Amino acid sequence: MEAVESEGAGGRRRKRRRGRRRGDNVPRFGALLPNVLTTGNLAAGFYAIIKASTGDPVFASYMIFVAGVFDILDGRAARLAKVESRFGQQYDSISDTVSFGVAPAVIAFHAGGFEELRWAGWLLAFVYTTCASLRLARFNVSSGRYEGRFDGLPSPAAAGMVVSTIWFSEWLRGWGFEFSLPPILPAAGVALVGLTMVTPVPYHNMKGIKLGSSFFGLAFSIVLLIFVFLEPGLNFFLIGITYLLSGPFEVIWRKRTGRSLDDLAVAVTEAVEEVAQDAGLAVGADADVDESHAAPLRPAGVGGHEADAAEIEDEAENDGGGGDDER
Repeated sequence: MEAVESEGAGGRRRKRRRGRRRGDNVPRFGALLPNVLTTGNLAAGFYAIIKASTGDPVFASYMIFVAGVFDILDGRAARLAKVESRFGQQYDSISDTVSFGVAPAVIAFHAGGFEELRWAGWLLAFVYTTCASLRLARFNVSSGRYEGRFDGLPSPAAAGMVVSTIWFSEWLRGWGFEFSLPPILPAAGVALVGLTMVTPVPYHNMKGIKLGSSFFGLAFSIVLLIFVFLEPGLNFFLIGITYLLSGPFEVIWRKRTGRSLDDLAVAVTEAVEEVAQDAGLAVGADADVDESHAAPLRPAGVGGHEADAAEIEDEAENDGGGGDDER
């Protein structure tokens, strides 16, 4: 920082400082980092398309995994730096469309020999891309109908299902199981995975699972990661197929037991009201407060300002605006 002397109207000299403060670069870098990570997601998806088109779908599938890592990191970076924005949300959706919508379909097209099906081959692959695009657009409008659930299979999970199937087939061949499937089977499977993204079937968002919140949870997480990466070709496929089937199975189980997901929303509302009452807040008609003398009750730390409901809803929709890993 440079100090410069200047003479005022009264003949007195005064020092004025010019230049940037040392901390000015920190928030600028924090605002830029999520978009840099989102660009990494887009680059990995684009490179996956290049590698699949040149006859290397296995390496291309690894790039989808890299894109998924970037997709997780950009959302975390945006929330930590508190720079969520609508621009970041839209940029992330475009990147996800390429990495989890276009690239997996192209990889499956070349790995599964869809070209033998002629127009039906590219059409079934295009069904996946279309559904992924619709899924991402719907998420931008509404994150879901139920607390803790996605509407339809998230696009990163769908992409993971496609690439883990390729890894699984390579794992089987590594163990000496040589096989060849008719192209119509993988093509129909890709289209079916795509359709699960636009169905109303709810899928758990896994936000409530915090394995690293305790020592036991952290140890279990480490053991689980070691187990997964010992045989990634097998274990990633098993995880993917389990999550893919978990949505329909939960719907069937809830219908058989009479437990509706609407009850989950009611339970969440009751839990919020219970916490509010424990904090000394007025909730609904149950609050017994003399309004003529008492000021409105507010939680500590709010500073006496009432939260705008529309603003809260807008922030909820934009959570992870610099990059959202939940789509």
